Amino acid sequence: MKFRDKILSSILLLLIGVMLGMILMMFREGTLTLDLAEVKVTEFNRSTTPFWSNDELEKIDDRFIFRSVASSVTPTVVYIETIISSRNLESADGDEGNRLWDRFLPPRARTVGSGVVITSDGYILTNYHVIRDAVRDGISVTLDDKRTFDARVVGGDPSTDLAVLKIDETGLQASIIGDSDQIQVGEWVLAIGNPFRLRSTVTAGIVGALSRDVQIINDEFRIESFIQTDAAINRGNSGGALVNTSGELIGINTAIATQSGSYQGYGFAVPSNLALKVAKDIIEFGEVKRGLMGVRLQTIDSRNARRLGLNKIEGVLIAGIGDDSAALQAELQPDDIIMAVNSIPVNEANYLQEKVAMFRPGDEVTLTIWRNGNRFDRVVTLKEMPVSESITDRIENFEDEPELDNWNEIPENGRELGIEQKNFEDIGFTLRALSKPENPEHFNIYIQRVQRGSEAWNRGLRAGYELIELNGSVINDLDSVQDVINNTLKSSESLSLKVRSEAGDTGYYKLF
Repeated sequence: MKFRDKILSSILLLLIGVMLGMILMMFREGTLTLDLAEVKVTEFNRSTTPFWSNDELEKIDDRFIFRSVASSVTPTVVYIETIISSRNLESADGDEGNRLWDRFLPPRARTVGSGVVITSDGYILTNYHVIRDAVRDGISVTLDDKRTFDARVVGGDPSTDLAVLKIDETGLQASIIGDSDQIQVGEWVLAIGNPFRLRSTVTAGIVGALSRDVQIINDEFRIESFIQTDAAINRGNSGGALVNTSGELIGINTAIATQSGSYQGYGFAVPSNLALKVAKDIIEFGEVKRGLMGVRLQTIDSRNARRLGLNKIEGVLIAGIGDDSAALQAELQPDDIIMAVNSIPVNEANYLQEKVAMFRPGDEVTLTIWRNGNRFDRVVTLKEMPVSESITDRIENFEDEPELDNWNEIPENGRELGIEQKNFEDIGFTLRALSKPENPEHFNIYIQRVQRGSEAWNRGLRAGYELIELNGSVINDLDSVQDVINNTLKSSESLSLKVRSEAGDTGYYKLF
């Protein structure tokens, strides 16, 4: 064979290899498809009456209860294996060549989690983060009897970290879903799941606290009102069952608080009432239908209680109200205090969010309001959650510092003259001051960027907010801001901020 023919043959073989690689990539690589599965049965086993009465529980050996619950509930908990693409992960040595070939032969990784069968025709409730990064046809479900099925995603809800899967099977044993509003601190519970790929593992503990907000869900409309338990939960337990001593599902195990990466005594589960509502919406609509009041909430503390004249620290403060919101139409006002939702007392902002999240757009909720010493009821007709991407998300997703021209929320009259910027690392945000053409000595101060996980981020401050007051005083320049912050940090006092959002509503925040 001539040298030229050898060269041409080599080029042809290389092109064929590249084409085969691209075809393989097309078949193997894909994004997660949320296909709404057909509803056939979808009957939930719901119970509000404990299987064991209090008198019966006192007479029964705890070991017998645990054995009975474990044997009855374990068949309803499944093992979920998810294939994810690690194509976007950077290699340890930063080898660009390997990442180039990864585009044609994308590497794969397998992650595991748990799920709970909630209907006999194959609907399974799990955590959204368990299946979030799955490739197409990359989710398998293994039942307790070791049968394995390919699973389809019906839908997911990032704000509660829940998702629903569907397998093509009928006659399954479904979980009995209890009433999470009835559980109390100190009750025995069992966690069932697949930690570290150890299938069908059962651990026991008690309910340590209710309505925990642990800041682990990264979503603008996040709802965190977790059940805390010391039943051992580890990687792989996510999406598994938390059950009471009657064998009823009262929570979906979701997260742990740890400094080591493994169990250290604190696990958290989404309450079953909220989880069931999310599951029903996803099965019926393919998405969650959640009603919004359109308010910014803040848990009442001693300072706010004194400022507003409360004799007791209770209720949830309305720190801001959105334009054209359900709360505005119901004539609610900033500094109103919500004492109850449909006669259920609320003393934590996240607990109130959980209660409202149980309703759909168009539903009416009755709020008990405290205003200037008077209590009254106000009916609020909830509105639908907006589906468009928020301006906050757009700003925070920039990898580099955004140019001023990209800041559409900053008034035009502030762009032509003075611009100052300061980074307050101790607080966790960057401020930018823009002068006004009609008064060059006066600056409007905006939050340009908020560091995720910082004190400011955890308290709810977001990029794009305008700073109106600092510790009760109007601030017109960044040097004054820096002086106030430095003095506050030195005195170990709280830093109070009054801000105005893009929608024009005001809110109050306290740091430290």
